[in-house]
Amino acid sequence: MATASKLPPETLPVDLADIQAAAARIGGSVVRTPTLHSQTLSQLTGARVWLKFENHQFTAAYKERGALNTLLQMSPEARAKGVIAASAGNHAQGLAYHGHRLGIPVTIVMPKPTPTVKVTQTESHHATVILEGETFDAAYAHARQLEAERGLTFVHPFDHPHIIAGQGTVALEMLADAPGIDTLVVPIGGGGLLSGMGTAARGLKPGIELIGVQAELYPSMYAALKQVDLPCEGDTLAEGIAVKQPGTLTRRFVEALADEILLVSERDLEKSVSLLLQIEKTVVEGAGAAGLAALLAHPERFAGREVGIVLCGGNIDTRLLANVLLRDLARSGRLARLRVRLQDRPGALFNVARIFHEQQVNIIEVYHQRVFTTLPAKGLITDIECETRDSAHLDRLMQALRAAHYEVSTVELA
Repeated sequence: MATASKLPPETLPVDLADIQAAAARIGGSVVRTPTLHSQTLSQLTGARVWLKFENHQFTAAYKERGALNTLLQMSPEARAKGVIAASAGNHAQGLAYHGHRLGIPVTIVMPKPTPTVKVTQTESHHATVILEGETFDAAYAHARQLEAERGLTFVHPFDHPHIIAGQGTVALEMLADAPGIDTLVVPIGGGGLLSGMGTAARGLKPGIELIGVQAELYPSMYAALKQVDLPCEGDTLAEGIAVKQPGTLTRRFVEALADEILLVSERDLEKSVSLLLQIEKTVVEGAGAAGLAALLAHPERFAGREVGIVLCGGNIDTRLLANVLLRDLARSGRLARLRVRLQDRPGALFNVARIFHEQQVNIIEVYHQRVFTTLPAKGLITDIECETRDSAHLDRLMQALRAAHYEVSTVELA
């Protein structure tokens, strides 16, 4: 449990009253997303799990809250000149959507390698998109340059009191809907969400436990608070929290508020995305699945607790989502690729297929390899992609193939 020493210090520039004021300010202009109990995930994890569906926002992410809270506090003169941000993700879309709705010109600077779908989504909200540099740091530097040259207002994605206060409204709604929550598990990228939610939650329930979650590949806040040097690099599914440098302001909040920061693997993130789609019928991005990933990776840490998880975003590429789901099917034994050694003679494939039929296994694809193999010229390798009920069903199929004197092995995932 949290202790009194974990109450936010008075020196921090955001308190419960600021977050309550933000809630009143943005109310009616963002979706009051539901907080629902998940019976199945509770059974799987051993905790009583509550899900906050921020992927139901219009732009499918909580970032709208902080962006709108910031825009509404700008002067008429600043609104007329417009705002600028560096972002290739949810902050860009949230700022663009509410900026257009309020008649505020929005410019977003993105790195040149930004996927086209993210550029077009942001432009669909009537923002001006500028592609500059190969990295986020280069895009950020260009945005700050344009801020000075054009007299625009820079809206930081996480490191500003107005942003933090807006994000904190998530916790107000969660605790109003599920007051029994005693633990909040919050993804950390730059740290704005935990800073705001933690401030609100501790203001309402001083004893509530606050757990941050980061991807193992990008442990920036974890490393900063532990004062260790850890690499932040690699292709993570949780790109929304793949931040190399946490905020200066948010670091102060997280250090004061968080009881612990947990790191989660890519496999746990993939499994969580798949579970949320299969069980809750809801699409989340990798960052949005980080909270559930923490429960799956550390079940003993949360056993018996009333845990609130934020599904903070749902913007995931459909092809990537398909890959995640197929990989999960393969790891559970419901989808497999078997490598079978055959003789290159009539009826060889028919005889193998007959065993698949006898075991009631569906064949999806068949791949023959005659040339690029070390087998004799009359031998061949056949890869058969198939669909089974579960891992036990797959085991029975392989036993039947070996009983018929076939050499068979599984082609494993990385």
